[in-house]
Amino acid sequence: MKGLWIPGAMPVELILVEVFALILFLAGNYFLKKIYGRGVSKFFQGVLLILAAYIIFKFIIFPPIPAALLITYMGLITLVVFLLLSTTDESWEEFKDPIIKTLEGRTKGFKTARTITFALLPVLAGLGTYNFMKPNFQEPIELRTVHPAPPASIQVHNKEMVLQEAKSPFRVDENGKYEENVENKYLKANPYEDNGVPYLKSIREGGEIFFQNCHFCHGDNLNGAGMFAFAFNPIPANFTDPGTIAQLQETFVFWRVSKGGIGLPREGFPWASAMPPWEKHLTTEEMWKVVEFEYWHTGYYPRTWE
Repeated sequence: MKGLWIPGAMPVELILVEVFALILFLAGNYFLKKIYGRGVSKFFQGVLLILAAYIIFKFIIFPPIPAALLITYMGLITLVVFLLLSTTDESWEEFKDPIIKTLEGRTKGFKTARTITFALLPVLAGLGTYNFMKPNFQEPIELRTVHPAPPASIQVHNKEMVLQEAKSPFRVDENGKYEENVENKYLKANPYEDNGVPYLKSIREGGEIFFQNCHFCHGDNLNGAGMFAFAFNPIPANFTDPGTIAQLQETFVFWRVSKGGIGLPREGFPWASAMPPWEKHLTTEEMWKVVEFEYWHTGYYPRTWE
């Protein structure tokens, strides 16, 4: 209903819509009394008022209000309707009369209404439970930071690591010396050959650890399409996407692996990530090997700190 609203005038327009709905209700009740000699019963007045409020808040006003706020508003409106209907004993008796007659099944019509009501209640409860529990694959509305700013340092297995200074102990050449672009030499090499190259040995071991622990979510091809991936929202990271590890420093990836989702800052929505803190399950060396394997397998290079 976006087209009905003028930016900045929503409160006034909402009041006008409510007044218009009230006029329609009063006019309808007046004509019913004039034609049939009786208007809408108190029970159905309450139902119509609550239903009209829900339609206005859910489908008419723009921008749409959050679900939690909608529940709050509907709770308040329901309370107000009950207060209005119970202002006098006569009004309250008229309101509850059809409810009591339906529960007692005083006539054939009320018995039918009771049967239908009792049949629908468990069905509606089941549908509500299903809709509440089923996974939602839509992107979250909130502005989640996918790659939040890392801390300056972290504690892993009782040792402090300064992220801008730390280096992978397995990114080394044949002589065991650190070499930033060592994977250039071994991108097409087979890490399962017994060639004695330290870097390839760490890649092989990192791959074994990955397929024992990580591929269930991140996938056999590291593309974020593991067998459990689509049970999560958001789904696990796709490492073959040039927007993931190719844009990150090795120590950033190590931080994310070691601390998991629970270690994310607030802007990263730690409650939305199912990745466990792998420092609870793997050694520091094993986590580094997994990081090296991820870069080697995808063919990407880690960014350097600038």
